[in-house]
Amino acid sequence: MRNITAEIITVGDELLYGQTLDTNSHYMSQKLDEAGFSVKYRVTVGDVAKDMNEAFAQAESRSDVTLITGGLGPTEDDLTKPLLADFFNSEMAINEEALAEVTEYFESRGRKLTELNRGQALLPVKCTKIRNRYGTAPGMLFERNGKVFVSMPGVPREMRPMVVEEVIPELKKHFELPAIAHRIIRTVGIGESFLADKIKDWAQALPKEIALAYLPEEGQVKLRMTAKGSDHGTLKNLIDEAEGKLLPMIQEYVYGYGEESLEEAIGKILIEKNKTLATAESCSGGRVASKITSIAGSSAYFQGSVVAYQNSVKEKVLGVNLDTISEHGAVSEQTVREMAEGVRGLLNADIGLASSGIAGPGGGTEEKPVGTVWIACATASGVETKLLHLGKFRQNNIELTAVHLLNLARKCLAKN
Repeated sequence: MRNITAEIITVGDELLYGQTLDTNSHYMSQKLDEAGFSVKYRVTVGDVAKDMNEAFAQAESRSDVTLITGGLGPTEDDLTKPLLADFFNSEMAINEEALAEVTEYFESRGRKLTELNRGQALLPVKCTKIRNRYGTAPGMLFERNGKVFVSMPGVPREMRPMVVEEVIPELKKHFELPAIAHRIIRTVGIGESFLADKIKDWAQALPKEIALAYLPEEGQVKLRMTAKGSDHGTLKNLIDEAEGKLLPMIQEYVYGYGEESLEEAIGKILIEKNKTLATAESCSGGRVASKITSIAGSSAYFQGSVVAYQNSVKEKVLGVNLDTISEHGAVSEQTVREMAEGVRGLLNADIGLASSGIAGPGGGTEEKPVGTVWIACATASGVETKLLHLGKFRQNNIELTAVHLLNLARKCLAKN
C-alpha cells in the first residue's frame, strides 16, 4: 500500500518573529499521524505573497495532502484565501451557506454583521467549504490532480475541532490509508539512556512491523510503539505481545498510557484508595499543587497547599522546629521531613508532600550548590525522603522537583 504523504504550512509573520508559538503544526502532525498519513514536511512562511505561493507550489509537487493554517481573517494582511484562489485558478463568490453561518454567529452574540465580516463568506468557487463551528472563517478544501489542499483558521480553538470533526474524515474519503496502531507507555524515575540500555535486547527483537521511539520530557520518558500494516487487529495483537514482554522489565517505572499525565495517574490512585493529599512547597513554589489541581475533580482528594518560601512560614505555619533549621538549614532532610509531617497534620491529609531546595541561579554554596533539593512524603507509616541533584536552570529545577515529588507520592501510595 502506497504511503500517503502530508505537509503542513503555517502562515504568519508572528510565527517567524517568535511572537506566537506554533502549536498548530504539532497538533496537526499528531492527528495526521494517528490517521495513517506520513508527515514529511512542516513549513512556516510569513505574510508575503511571493513566499506563500512558492510554499504552495513546492507542497503540491511533493506531498499528497497539504494542511494550511493562518491568513483567513477579514483584513488586508490576510492573504491565504485570495492567493489560494489564484493558485487554483478560481473566481471568488459569496457562499450562501457560509454567509448564513457567519450571520448566525454574529446575531447569536447580539452583534451586527459588518461588510468586512460579510467578506468571510466570499470563497473561491472551486473550493469545498469546511464549516467553522467556533469562529467566522470557513475552512477550504481544494483538489487537483489527486492532491488535496486544506486551508483552516490559525486560531487553535477553531482549527483543532475542524481537523478532528471535518478534515480528517474528509481526507479519509480521498485516500486509502494503511492500518496503524500506536501504544504510548509513560515512565518516570529513569532517564532515557538508562531505559534504552535496560530494554535494548527487547527492542532489538521487536517485529519488523513495530517501530519504537523514545520521547523524553522533563523527568519522564514516553515509549511509543507504532505498527503499520493492512489489518488493525493484527497490529494491535503484535503490540500487545511486545508490551507483555516489556512490562516485567520496567514495571516499577510505568505510571500510565497515552496522554495520561503523572498527576492524573496519581489522582486515580488516590480516589481508588480513598486517600487525601496536601503539599508544603518551598523551592517548587506551588508547582506541585498547580499540577494536581489542573485535573478536573481533584477536590475529591487534594486538601490544599502551603507555599512555605520563608523560614518563618515553615516554622509558624507548618510547625518546623526552629532548631532544625538553625542546625541543618532550610535545605535539609530534617527540615523537609518536618514540613511533610506538618502539612499532613495541618490539613488533615493522608499524605503530605514537601520540597525545599536551591532553585537558582543564586543561593548555592560549595556544600549545597544550585540544584540541591530535598523532597519528602509523609504517611501514617512514616516519612520517605530523597535528595535530588538537579541542574543550574531555575525553571527546569522547579519542574523537575515537581515531577520527582509526584513520583515519590506514587511510590508511597504503592506501599500504603
